[in-house]
This record gives sequence, C-alpha cells and structure tokens, in this order.
Amino acid sequence: MEVEGMEDEGPSSHSELPHSEDPESRQQEPLPLESPSPVENVFVDKKAVDKLTEGLLCHYLPDLQNSKRALQELTQNQVVLLDTLDQEVTKFRECNALLDLNSLFTEAKVYHNKLVNIRKEMIMLHEKTTKLKKRALKLQQQKQKEALEKEQQREKEQERERQLIAKPAKRT
Repeated sequence: MEVEGMEDEGPSSHSELPHSEDPESRQQEPLPLESPSPVENVFVDKKAVDKLTEGLLCHYLPDLQNSKRALQELTQNQVVLLDTLDQEVTKFRECNALLDLNSLFTEAKVYHNKLVNIRKEMIMLHEKTTKLKKRALKLQQQKQKEALEKEQQREKEQERERQLIAKPAKRT
C-alpha cells in the first residue's frame, strides 16, 4: 500500500532521496515498477538502498534470530522427546518379551508335569510287566514240574505193568 502511494507521487519522490557526490557510490540501477501506467525507469542511489537494507535488517533480524533460537530449542526438545519415546517403546517391547517368557515358563512347567506323570506310568507298567514275567516263569516251571511228574508217573506205571505181565518160565 505504501508502494502504491509512492507510485502516485511520481518523480517528485525520487528527488527526495539523498544524492552522493562520489561517482562510484552513485551507481544508479533501474528498478522496474509494476503499475498499469507505462513503464518508467527509476534510478535509486546505491547508498540509499544499502541504508534501507540495513534498516530493514535491523528491524527484522532480532525477531528472526529469536525465532531461529526458538526453533532450535524446539528441535532439541523434539530430539529429546523422540529419544524418550524410543526408550519407552523399548521398555514395552521388553515387557512383552517378559510376558512371552513367562508364558513359555508356564508351558514348560505343564509339559514337565506331563513328563513326570508319563515317567510314573512307565515305572508302574515296568513293575507290572516284571511281576507278570515272574508269574509266567513260575507257571511255566510248575507246568514243567507237573509234566515231569506225569512222565515219571507214567514210566512207573509202565514199569509196574511190565513187571505184572506173566513171564514164561524158562525150561531147563
């Protein structure tokens, strides 16, 4: 808006700019002004541009530097927050790993109990089979004894019958 006001003033505003006697410092640059009127070349003193630039910088630079510092501080805080968040995520992962580890220990305990029960059953079955083998051996020995006694009894009876059979007398 101030630019529009300056454009309306025309060439008179450009006469108010300070002029330097030094030809090197008095380099004038044409500045194109955007306006609906025909294009005019406006020449501006280099010192004036430098002073205006310096004034603009003096006016806005402290705020920009403060903003820069605030952004740097925010960035550092953000880095700290990210590190903290990463540590918390690591803690949660460790907790989940501990829960998984606890469930594994519980499962291992269940399977250990099953193995103990199977071992007891195997010992019991081994004892039963040992008893059955002993009994079968005793029965086999008893049957062999009975068969031997029967065989001996039959042989005795056969011997007795032979002795009972009449023998022809010998002629002399």
